[in-house]
Amino acid sequence: MRLRGLGGGWSRLTSRSRPSRVAWFARTTRPRGGPARHARRRSRRAVGLAAVLALGAGLLGQGAVSGGAGAVTPPVTMTAEDLPTWQTNGIVHALAEADGVVYAGGSFSTVRPPGAEPGTDERDAVNFVALDAATGEPVAECELAFTVGSGSASVRALAVSPDGSTLYAGGTFGTVAGAGASSVAAFELPGCARKPFPVAANGIVRALEATDDTVYIGGDFGQLSGQPRAKFGAVDTEGRVLDWRADADEAGKAIAVTPDGERVIVGGDFFTVNGADSHALAVVEADSGALVRAYPEGFIDTRSTVQDLEVDATGFYTANEGTGAFDGRIALDLDTLDERWRDTCLGATQAVAVHEEVLYSGHHAHDCSSMGEFPNQERYHLFTQAVDDPKLLGWFPNTNDGLGERLGPRVLAVSTDHPSDERDFLWVGGGFTTVNGQPQWGLTRFTTEPDTGSPTVPETAVASTEEGVVELSWRASLDLDDSLLTYRVYRDGASTPLHTQDAESVPWRRPQLRYTDTDTVPGETHSYRVTATDGAGNVSALSPPVTVTTAGGGQPYVDAVLADDPLLYWRYDEPAHNFASDTSGNDSGGVHRGGPQRGVTPSAVPGPGAAAVGYDGVDDYTYGDVRYGGMSEFTLETWFSTTTTRGGKLIGLGDRTLQPSANRDNNIYLLDDGRVAFGVYDGSYHTVTSREKYNDGEWHQVAASVGPAGMRLYVDGEQVASDTSITASREVDGYWRTGGDSLKSWPGRPTSDFYEGRLDETAVYAPQLPASRIAAHYEAASVPTDTVSQLAPVADTYVNGAAVSANYGTHQQLAVRGTSAYESYLAFELPEAPAGTVLKDAALRVRVSDDAAAGSTDDFAVRSLVEEWSETETTYADRPEWAEEPLGTLAAPEAPGGSYTARLETAEIADALGGELGLALTGDGTDSLWLRAREAGQAAARPQLLLTFGAP
Repeated sequence: MRLRGLGGGWSRLTSRSRPSRVAWFARTTRPRGGPARHARRRSRRAVGLAAVLALGAGLLGQGAVSGGAGAVTPPVTMTAEDLPTWQTNGIVHALAEADGVVYAGGSFSTVRPPGAEPGTDERDAVNFVALDAATGEPVAECELAFTVGSGSASVRALAVSPDGSTLYAGGTFGTVAGAGASSVAAFELPGCARKPFPVAANGIVRALEATDDTVYIGGDFGQLSGQPRAKFGAVDTEGRVLDWRADADEAGKAIAVTPDGERVIVGGDFFTVNGADSHALAVVEADSGALVRAYPEGFIDTRSTVQDLEVDATGFYTANEGTGAFDGRIALDLDTLDERWRDTCLGATQAVAVHEEVLYSGHHAHDCSSMGEFPNQERYHLFTQAVDDPKLLGWFPNTNDGLGERLGPRVLAVSTDHPSDERDFLWVGGGFTTVNGQPQWGLTRFTTEPDTGSPTVPETAVASTEEGVVELSWRASLDLDDSLLTYRVYRDGASTPLHTQDAESVPWRRPQLRYTDTDTVPGETHSYRVTATDGAGNVSALSPPVTVTTAGGGQPYVDAVLADDPLLYWRYDEPAHNFASDTSGNDSGGVHRGGPQRGVTPSAVPGPGAAAVGYDGVDDYTYGDVRYGGMSEFTLETWFSTTTTRGGKLIGLGDRTLQPSANRDNNIYLLDDGRVAFGVYDGSYHTVTSREKYNDGEWHQVAASVGPAGMRLYVDGEQVASDTSITASREVDGYWRTGGDSLKSWPGRPTSDFYEGRLDETAVYAPQLPASRIAAHYEAASVPTDTVSQLAPVADTYVNGAAVSANYGTHQQLAVRGTSAYESYLAFELPEAPAGTVLKDAALRVRVSDDAAAGSTDDFAVRSLVEEWSETETTYADRPEWAEEPLGTLAAPEAPGGSYTARLETAEIADALGGELGLALTGDGTDSLWLRAREAGQAAARPQLLLTFGAP
């Protein structure tokens, strides 16, 4: 064909299993195996980590991993990956450890292998089992059965003597292996042969603590061997009752001895100790039981009890269970006996254990909002905290509530002296039936290494709403034992990261992260992928690629919203996954829950890649994990389209993210008849409601504000209701939610709290915006958005002055050079400008060939062709004429494989719209340039004409 020119296109034992006094302290603090063993251990860990890092770098070309050092994010010491462990068919109440063997007691009758279903491959284990700490398998030489003549037997406490030679057991039982016992017994280790220990308790024994010469006992009893001892008592190692008295009025549940062996810490349900006011916690003398420190009512809420105690070199720690009261943990100083810190999470803490400098705890925490952490939601069952700081650390394996009282984990124990395995182990026992989402009853365990779990794959989004700028955002990944992760951004399939960033995340707070790419030009199309790497070098899979064409200008609606500095701006353009990116710059990303429809079109505001979110009116919604507060005035804005007759919440502030909020405010919602209501609460409900109905299936902008101008409600840019008497809202804290949340007690509460329909372009502003800005936003939605058309050439070729008759029309490269007269020609078919737009920018983009000599340090002119030419026929001898005045310049395209862009004179290109456009590349220098032609195998490497259209 003939072509025309221009114009022509994340050590020790528990209180139930711990030795005590000086011998205990020396045993648990000296290096196990001596310095040589510790050196070997460090060396093995370092080599292992280096190997993992090298492997990760080799696979992805990432180099060394930055961020957290060690197997997990310090100070966490255990991985979150549960190890294969034999299971029980009931509840584990007690754990103790000696020389690599863990002893478990509780209320169960059999054990079975890991992975086996109930009733499968079971062995008899009547309320007791001994297991290898490192393998999780039963130890055959220690088999005991704890029974009772009537009722249900149970082992509730276990402890090991400081020298590791004796195991003590307590609970509710009348016989052990067929021989009589009265809720207390002792056994030789190893082997578990029964030892003479004639102690009898007339009630349940719930706590044991052993020193070199004394065994301290706590429980529900009033007598020990016929002598009055209320809830606490002590016997010597022969079983003789001592004069030691620490009588309490209610059950004793926990005992710990201080490292110097001088004092005993007791915990339980009591309100008095030796007649003194001390609720749930007290410190007494180790030799007499005399009260050293009382904790009167008020230190611990009267509705709260101490279930477990733990002690280390400098402090002691409580596990508290409350009835609508204090449920968390308290750290106290051993020297002053004063509080060091406490957390106030709700969820019945049952067990605590220290490993190195970390406090591990078992509970069913469901609300840590008072700690600045997560709001009321599904339960977590295991936490970590530094011994000197209540902040929750990044360790989140989980169980379920499980059997019986549905408490989940009930006991923890650390094993640090296995004879053949250098690792440390954290054992967890309780009434759970799942661990990390998989079936596992009663027992599980974790270890210090290796950490083999990879972070989750980042969820990404990309957009370009500013000329020459691409914004890549992603929701931080989750790793259950690494809160500090390293992210790497890759562009266009490259093996070397474009950007590297470290960031922290926990399950309830996974912040939006962002990278701004300015190394791009309008019209260029780029794809991006992201990986997350933990401290051990485990790398997530690459995120699915997200692709964007760089904008040649702004988008009117986006520009209008951003001009008013929103706190949050969700555009819902992501086509998949559960991440709603925030365009405001404040990184207040959202999370979709319930599976709303993604990528819904048409959107409320047109634009490149524009889409909306669709809610089902049943359980779909979107929430932010950034907690907002202190807003006495604000503006809310969103777009909706629906035909529902059941109403529903469009947007509001709630105190929960994963459950219906108990406290909710600042709501825009639909009534059943399609009218829009906006309300705030200050002890009374204040609402304003539209007269018109808007459930007509069309897109409508709704905005609502409160501030000095009163309460105002707008639809489609116009005010439809107001109340000038309410000029401020109460300052409440909460999370923004769209698509649904509780509307209980709100005026005109619709049939459904959840909205069925489409939602788009949600923004929250701190001030009360004036009516003029609401109108300006609405009007901007109808202004054409700048769009970039990418045109591939319909023909291209080059000519060679040294081969005047040769045609290169099918060649995969183009050539340009001044001397020897290489020239290249390209032809494009141009579209008409879209209705209501004009051509605002034009550019020619080319890709230098990959050969080392393909680039050039010369500049090259882009000129218009003024006569017809043919791709298959044109030679140097009949080359087409070009215009003398250049349309643009291709400046020094010197990098092989690099993309270069020449901006062109817009006016002249505009004249050719709707027709054909011929361009010539010419040069005056001596350094040749080789470019990829339209015949190149990869579309991204071919020449492109980039035309930006927008509003006049």
